[in-house]
This record gives sequence, structure tokens and C-alpha cells, in this order.
Amino acid sequence: MSSKTEIAKIYETLLSIPGMNEKIKIDLRMPRKNVLFLSKIIERGLLSKETDDKTPGVLEVVSNETLQELILMSGEILEKAGLTDMNEKLKAF
Repeated sequence: MSSKTEIAKIYETLLSIPGMNEKIKIDLRMPRKNVLFLSKIIERGLLSKETDDKTPGVLEVVSNETLQELILMSGEILEKAGLTDMNEKLKAF
């Protein structure tokens, strides 16, 4: 298996391909429960401090700006689904 640094270099290469920073529009139609799950997955993935040595850390090569955009996107999908208040209440647990 490739080392973590080799895999990080692969991610860096893929992310630097021309066109990867272009904005695209995605029309997602999904149940609200899936929006809530997706938001939680994004949140946990981005905020997780634990890394598995066997799993390459793609987030290690992503800029802070991109991470912030993903956090904002998570909030936007919750807002569009009308689940912001519910999400905040779930965070209180």
C-alpha cells in the first residue's frame, strides 16, 4: 500500500487539475432526513481530529478556505431544507 505522503501527493495533483476550482450547479432532490444525514457527515468529517493511519487524509491537503466553504455548504443545505433549528437542537444533546 502507498504511504500517506504518496497518497497526499496524488490528491494534491488531482485537486490542481485545470477546472477543479470552477463553480458548478448541482440540483439535489432528496428527503429532508438525507439532508440532515449529509450535513452531519460533512460536519463530523471536517471536524474530526482523529485520523486512521491506514486511511489517507484528504483533508490534510485541502486549504482552510475550501474547508470553510464545505462548512458553509452544510449550513446552506440545512437552511434550504428548513432544518437549521432542528440541527441546533440536536447539537445540544
